[in-house]
Amino acid sequence: MNNNISGTGVGAAEEKQLVMMLKKKGLKTTAQRLLVLRVLRINRGKHLTAEDVHMQTCEINPAIGLATVYRAIRLFTQLGLVDRLNLGDGFARYEISEMALGEEKHHRHHHLVCLNCKKIFSFEKDFLEDLEKNVMDTTGFKVTDHEVSLYGYCKDCVSIMENTQFTTEERIFEKTE
Repeated sequence: MNNNISGTGVGAAEEKQLVMMLKKKGLKTTAQRLLVLRVLRINRGKHLTAEDVHMQTCEINPAIGLATVYRAIRLFTQLGLVDRLNLGDGFARYEISEMALGEEKHHRHHHLVCLNCKKIFSFEKDFLEDLEKNVMDTTGFKVTDHEVSLYGYCKDCVSIMENTQFTTEERIFEKTE
């Protein structure tokens, strides 16, 4: 196995943590799997597509195939090491999970999706804990996780829209033509 981690932004201690993470899940520690995890780890919070991950892995190992990246991501998603996100743009997006990073948070963070510039922002505060408790108390249903994406306009786009004579709908219509 090639243990060269140069160019990935992952230090030796983090590399060891990634190896232990795979072993803990009973997986072989292949160079390709480690590289996919490295790319997701250094891009934490960037919501990458599988193609984005593939492009970045190819910068380090040009021989890695897109199918290999897809298989690794699918496996990591099934094991809870990677979160799959649907942010309404037609692409499956992925990010390393909090569990994989050794964080003990109960839920994933939420996402704010700007309808104008298409930027995606992470939002860490969880306002749904009271709702989950109420659901448990009234129905007996135990919520183990949830995913929330809120759609609207980021502060930069709101500022631009407020400083023009166009309505929100007219600005969006112009961008889609």
